[in-house]
Amino acid sequence: QVQLVESGGGLVQAGGSLRLSCAASGRTFVSYIMGWFRQAPGKEREFVAAHNWINSNTYYADSVKGRFTISRDNAKNTVYLQMNSLKPEDTAVYYCAARNNLYYSSLPAAYEYWGQGTQVTVSS
Repeated sequence: QVQLVESGGGLVQAGGSLRLSCAASGRTFVSYIMGWFRQAPGKEREFVAAHNWINSNTYYADSVKGRFTISRDNAKNTVYLQMNSLKPEDTAVYYCAARNNLYYSSLPAAYEYWGQGTQVTVSS
C-alpha cells in the first residue's frame, strides 16, 4: 500500500509563500497520477493541481494557475506544491493523493491513496 505524508503547512500573511511536501513510500510510482486537493470549512474537497509521474505533465485549477507550481524530486519520492501570492481564500486543509492510473483526473473519488492533510491558513 502507498503511504503519503504531507508537511509544510502553516500560518502566513496574504501575499506570502509556502511549499508543501508530499513524501510517498510503499512502492514505486508506475502509472501514478499525483494530485493536490484542498478543503475549506463547510465546502467540498477541491482539486488544486496534479502531476503525471510518467510524462511530467501538470494540471492546475484556474483559481491557482500562475501562483502555484507542482514539481517532484525522484530521488526523494516527493511531490511539492509551491504556493506563491497566497490569498485568504486559499485557506484550507491541503491533501496530497495518488491515483493508480495513467489518466489524469480532477475528481477526488478517482484517487486511491490520501495523506493526512496539512493546514494552510492565510491571514489578511
